[in-house]
Amino acid sequence: MIVIDNKLISDEVAEEQFVCDLNKCKGACCEDGDAGAPLTKEELDHLVKYFDVIKDYLTEEGLKELQRQGKYVYDRDFGWVTPTVNSGICAYGFKDKNGVIMCGIEQAYNDKKIGWKKPISCHLFPIKIATSKRDPDVEYVNYEPREDICSAACGLGKKLKVPAYVFLKDALIRKYGEAFYDQLDATAKHMKENEK
Repeated sequence: MIVIDNKLISDEVAEEQFVCDLNKCKGACCEDGDAGAPLTKEELDHLVKYFDVIKDYLTEEGLKELQRQGKYVYDRDFGWVTPTVNSGICAYGFKDKNGVIMCGIEQAYNDKKIGWKKPISCHLFPIKIATSKRDPDVEYVNYEPREDICSAACGLGKKLKVPAYVFLKDALIRKYGEAFYDQLDATAKHMKENEK
Protein backbone atom coordinates (compact mmCIF):
# COMPACT_ATOMS: atom_id res chain seq x y z
CA MET A 1 0.00 0.00 0.00
CA ILE A 2 1.31 3.45 -0.94
CA VAL A 3 0.08 6.38 1.14
CA ILE A 4 0.17 9.92 -0.27
CA ASP A 5 -1.71 12.49 1.81
CA ASN A 6 -5.22 11.06 2.30
CA LYS A 7 -4.94 8.61 -0.61
CA LEU A 8 -4.32 4.90 -0.14
CA ILE A 9 -2.92 3.56 -3.41
CA SER A 10 -2.73 -0.18 -4.08
CA ASP A 11 0.75 -1.44 -4.97
CA GLU A 12 -0.66 -2.77 -8.25
CA VAL A 13 -1.05 0.82 -9.54
CA ALA A 14 2.76 1.07 -9.46
CA GLU A 15 3.68 -2.56 -10.19
CA GLU A 16 1.25 -3.79 -12.86
CA GLN A 17 1.80 -2.94 -16.53
CA PHE A 18 -0.95 -1.66 -18.78
CA VAL A 19 -1.35 0.11 -22.15
CA CYS A 20 -4.78 0.34 -23.83
CA ASP A 21 -4.88 -1.61 -27.09
CA LEU A 22 -7.95 -0.14 -28.81
CA ASN A 23 -7.38 -2.14 -31.99
CA LYS A 24 -8.04 -5.31 -29.97
CA CYS A 25 -10.57 -4.30 -27.29
CA LYS A 26 -12.43 -1.76 -29.49
CA GLY A 27 -13.16 0.39 -26.41
CA ALA A 28 -15.23 -2.33 -24.75
CA CYS A 29 -15.02 -0.54 -21.37
CA CYS A 30 -17.45 2.04 -22.83
CA GLU A 31 -19.99 -0.68 -23.58
CA ASP A 32 -19.56 -3.59 -21.22
CA GLY A 33 -20.31 -2.86 -17.59
CA ASP A 34 -22.88 -2.77 -14.83
CA ALA A 35 -23.75 0.91 -15.43
CA GLY A 36 -22.61 3.97 -17.36
CA ALA A 37 -19.48 5.95 -16.45
CA PRO A 38 -19.46 7.27 -12.86
CA LEU A 39 -19.71 11.08 -12.69
CA THR A 40 -18.65 13.67 -10.15
CA LYS A 41 -21.08 16.42 -9.13
CA GLU A 42 -19.01 18.93 -11.12
CA GLU A 43 -19.29 16.70 -14.20
CA LEU A 44 -23.09 16.74 -13.98
CA ASP A 45 -22.85 20.50 -14.52
CA HIS A 46 -20.42 20.01 -17.42
CA LEU A 47 -22.88 17.69 -19.20
CA VAL A 48 -25.57 20.36 -18.95
CA LYS A 49 -23.24 23.24 -19.85
CA TYR A 50 -21.63 21.58 -22.90
CA PHE A 51 -24.52 19.44 -24.12
CA ASP A 52 -25.43 21.62 -27.12
CA VAL A 53 -21.88 21.12 -28.45
CA ILE A 54 -21.51 17.45 -27.47
CA LYS A 55 -24.81 16.39 -29.07
CA ASP A 56 -23.38 17.01 -32.56
CA TYR A 57 -21.00 14.07 -31.96
CA LEU A 58 -23.59 11.57 -30.77
CA THR A 59 -25.58 8.85 -32.50
CA GLU A 60 -29.32 9.04 -33.02
CA GLU A 61 -29.77 6.17 -30.54
CA GLY A 62 -27.62 7.91 -27.96
CA LEU A 63 -29.55 11.17 -28.34
CA LYS A 64 -32.86 9.34 -27.99
CA GLU A 65 -31.70 7.73 -24.74
CA LEU A 66 -30.47 11.07 -23.39
CA GLN A 67 -33.84 12.62 -24.18
CA ARG A 68 -35.61 9.68 -22.53
CA GLN A 69 -33.38 9.20 -19.46
CA GLY A 70 -31.74 12.60 -19.05
CA LYS A 71 -28.12 13.69 -19.43
CA TYR A 72 -27.17 11.56 -16.41
CA VAL A 73 -28.93 9.01 -14.23
CA TYR A 74 -28.63 7.82 -10.64
CA ASP A 75 -27.55 4.23 -10.06
CA ARG A 76 -28.05 2.73 -6.58
CA ASP A 77 -24.63 1.03 -6.64
CA PHE A 78 -22.51 3.59 -8.51
CA GLY A 79 -24.16 6.97 -7.87
CA TRP A 80 -24.47 9.41 -10.79
CA VAL A 81 -23.54 7.79 -14.11
CA THR A 82 -23.89 8.38 -17.85
CA PRO A 83 -26.99 6.76 -19.40
CA THR A 84 -26.51 3.73 -21.63
CA VAL A 85 -28.30 2.51 -24.75
CA ASN A 86 -30.13 -0.75 -23.95
CA SER A 87 -27.79 -1.42 -20.98
CA GLY A 88 -24.86 -1.44 -23.43
CA ILE A 89 -22.84 1.35 -25.01
CA CYS A 90 -22.60 4.68 -23.19
CA ALA A 91 -25.09 7.15 -24.66
CA TYR A 92 -22.17 9.54 -25.25
CA GLY A 93 -20.25 6.94 -27.27
CA PHE A 94 -20.19 6.12 -30.98
CA LYS A 95 -18.29 3.61 -33.14
CA ASP A 96 -15.75 4.77 -35.70
CA LYS A 97 -15.24 3.12 -39.10
CA ASN A 98 -13.08 0.41 -37.48
CA GLY A 99 -15.70 -0.42 -34.87
CA VAL A 100 -13.76 1.29 -32.05
CA ILE A 101 -15.97 3.08 -29.53
CA MET A 102 -15.10 6.76 -29.34
CA CYS A 103 -16.34 9.34 -26.84
CA GLY A 104 -18.44 12.22 -28.14
CA ILE A 105 -17.36 14.36 -25.18
CA GLU A 106 -13.68 13.70 -25.88
CA GLN A 107 -14.12 14.38 -29.61
CA ALA A 108 -15.66 17.79 -28.82
CA TYR A 109 -12.69 18.45 -26.49
CA ASN A 110 -10.15 17.33 -29.12
CA ASP A 111 -11.81 19.67 -31.61
CA LYS A 112 -11.29 22.47 -29.03
CA LYS A 113 -15.02 23.11 -28.75
CA ILE A 114 -15.24 22.45 -25.00
CA GLY A 115 -12.79 22.65 -22.11
CA TRP A 116 -13.61 19.28 -20.48
CA LYS A 117 -11.96 16.10 -21.75
CA LYS A 118 -14.39 13.42 -20.48
CA PRO A 119 -15.48 11.94 -17.14
CA ILE A 120 -12.44 11.44 -14.91
CA SER A 121 -13.59 7.86 -14.20
CA CYS A 122 -13.15 7.09 -17.92
CA HIS A 123 -9.81 8.88 -18.16
CA LEU A 124 -8.42 6.97 -15.16
CA PHE A 125 -9.65 3.47 -16.13
CA PRO A 126 -8.50 0.82 -15.10
CA ILE A 127 -7.73 2.79 -11.95
CA LYS A 128 -10.86 3.12 -9.84
CA ILE A 129 -11.28 5.49 -6.93
CA ALA A 130 -13.50 4.83 -3.94
CA THR A 131 -14.15 6.93 -0.85
CA SER A 132 -13.85 5.41 2.59
CA LYS A 133 -17.23 4.87 4.24
CA ARG A 134 -15.71 5.60 7.67
CA ASP A 135 -13.79 8.71 6.62
CA PRO A 136 -15.04 10.53 3.49
CA ASP A 137 -11.71 12.40 3.25
CA VAL A 138 -9.85 9.14 2.59
CA GLU A 139 -9.71 7.81 -0.98
CA TYR A 140 -8.73 4.33 -2.15
CA VAL A 141 -6.93 4.29 -5.51
CA ASN A 142 -7.07 0.76 -6.94
CA TYR A 143 -5.94 -0.94 -10.13
CA GLU A 144 -8.94 -2.94 -11.42
CA PRO A 145 -8.67 -3.98 -15.07
CA ARG A 146 -11.44 -6.20 -16.41
CA GLU A 147 -10.03 -9.67 -17.07
CA ASP A 148 -12.25 -10.26 -20.08
CA ILE A 149 -11.81 -6.97 -21.92
CA CYS A 150 -8.40 -5.74 -20.66
CA SER A 151 -6.25 -8.81 -21.35
CA ALA A 152 -4.83 -7.22 -24.53
CA ALA A 153 -3.98 -4.01 -22.63
CA CYS A 154 -2.26 -5.99 -19.86
CA GLY A 155 -0.32 -7.93 -22.49
CA LEU A 156 0.72 -4.78 -24.37
CA GLY A 157 1.76 -3.11 -21.11
CA LYS A 158 4.01 -6.08 -20.28
CA LYS A 159 5.46 -6.13 -23.80
CA LEU A 160 6.24 -2.38 -23.67
CA LYS A 161 7.14 -2.50 -19.92
CA VAL A 162 4.86 0.46 -19.08
CA PRO A 163 3.51 0.59 -15.51
CA ALA A 164 -0.20 1.44 -15.22
CA TYR A 165 0.47 4.71 -13.37
CA VAL A 166 2.84 5.85 -16.16
CA PHE A 167 0.27 5.05 -18.86
CA LEU A 168 -2.30 7.02 -16.83
CA LYS A 169 0.03 9.95 -16.02
CA ASP A 170 -2.18 12.63 -17.62
CA ALA A 171 -5.31 11.33 -15.90
CA LEU A 172 -3.60 11.10 -12.49
CA ILE A 173 -2.24 14.64 -12.83
CA ARG A 174 -5.66 15.86 -13.91
CA LYS A 175 -7.22 14.25 -10.82
CA TYR A 176 -4.59 14.89 -8.14
CA GLY A 177 -1.98 17.30 -9.53
CA GLU A 178 1.69 17.05 -10.50
CA ALA A 179 3.05 16.93 -6.95
CA PHE A 180 0.99 13.78 -6.28
CA TYR A 181 2.16 12.15 -9.51
CA ASP A 182 5.82 13.00 -8.82
CA GLN A 183 5.53 11.45 -5.34
CA LEU A 184 3.86 8.33 -6.76
CA ASP A 185 6.56 8.07 -9.44
CA ALA A 186 9.37 8.39 -6.88
CA THR A 187 7.73 5.79 -4.61
CA ALA A 188 7.19 3.36 -7.51
CA LYS A 189 10.84 3.70 -8.58
CA HIS A 190 11.99 3.18 -4.99
CA MET A 191 9.81 0.03 -4.73
CA LYS A 192 11.35 -1.30 -7.96
CA GLU A 193 14.87 -0.65 -6.72
CA ASN A 194 14.14 -2.57 -3.51
CA GLU A 195 13.04 -5.59 -5.55
CA LYS A 196 16.55 -5.99 -6.97
